[in-house]
Amino acid sequence: MTKNWSVARVLRDRDAALYLAASSVSGFGTSALWLASGVWVKDLTGSNGLAALSVLALWVPTLLGPPLGTLADLLPRKPLLVALNLGPAALLLTLLAVDSAGRLWLLWAVLFLYGAASVVADAAESALVAAAVAPELLGDFNGLRMTTTEGMKLVAPLAGAGVYAAYGGPAVALVDAATFVCAAGLYAGVRVREERPRPAGGHWRAQTAEGARFLWGHPGLRPLVVAGGAALLLSGLGGPLVYAVVDGLGRSPAFTGTLYAAQGAGSIVVGLLSGPALRRLGERRFAAYGIVLTAVAVAAQAVPSEPVALVCGAAIGVGLPCVLIAALTAVQRETPDALLGRVTATAGTLMYAPTAVGLAAGAGLVELVPYRPLLVLLALARLAVLPLLRGAQRPASASRTADRSPSDANPA
Repeated sequence: MTKNWSVARVLRDRDAALYLAASSVSGFGTSALWLASGVWVKDLTGSNGLAALSVLALWVPTLLGPPLGTLADLLPRKPLLVALNLGPAALLLTLLAVDSAGRLWLLWAVLFLYGAASVVADAAESALVAAAVAPELLGDFNGLRMTTTEGMKLVAPLAGAGVYAAYGGPAVALVDAATFVCAAGLYAGVRVREERPRPAGGHWRAQTAEGARFLWGHPGLRPLVVAGGAALLLSGLGGPLVYAVVDGLGRSPAFTGTLYAAQGAGSIVVGLLSGPALRRLGERRFAAYGIVLTAVAVAAQAVPSEPVALVCGAAIGVGLPCVLIAALTAVQRETPDALLGRVTATAGTLMYAPTAVGLAAGAGLVELVPYRPLLVLLALARLAVLPLLRGAQRPASASRTADRSPSDANPA
């Protein structure tokens, strides 16, 4: 049975295993630095607002996804991935000079460039994975990537906090730099033959718009990406409510960490099961079932019970990633290779950018509206997302394999 298990098939594939290892190693460093940078700023300035700028600096480049993703289509992707890991590793070494509040601009600048490199790297990796992994296993790969990413989120922040407490912020930067060097070595070991990128035609803006046009005009991809953005907008709106839920349970704010851990565990589980589920249900139904499960779990959080809250946290962890995995897998399958970097980055911007809007609005709503009715309203709003998925079927004529001639393939 293990021999036929699709997850095992992915892990037995040398290139797929190297991609997952590289993503896990760099993800560990990123998660560790994400927490430590905020604490670092707080220690140097005493300001919560300035500490929040660390997260903002990492997040802002997501808004630049479409133009940044164009780089992944104009340059050879494997060398680009290696460079995008070695570059941040070198940049992180400059953080050894951050020893006072007056030098924090250096930390924010590095974090911004770090975030921009991550956007390009994600687009390039998505394109290379689509070339190296069998189409029927893309869902399994993306699910495993979700599993490893969430697993790192459970472990890395604690490790980063421990290193910071013992040795300070520069030590965390060194650890992160080491993870990037390791990831660069893993990407360098991937065996993939790439076609030479086609010469750029037209202005950079026109090339960027070409990817956005393809995504928006595709009848199968647009509904999945829009639904993903709507789901994350609502997730952002509900984010601040977790503190109200914990308060309603009569627990200290520290219990929030337990709920996030339960959510992370749920995301690990769905990552392992997403491949078989996508093959059985298809992208549209897989995404729809995840949205429904998340809606039920969000509404059930209104019940003042710790066991119910933990189960709901795990259920949200299972349900929320479904639409994201479905959308990414569909993008990889349906997009021509020459556009895949731009389309992946554009889809990422459309899906992840609404989270910040939701968080800002949710922080205001939780002060104005009792949290239990608000949870129910947010659950109903999630169900209202389902009609967006109508028509999100994969038309054979638009499939990635159909749009590519044998000479366009990038065999592993």
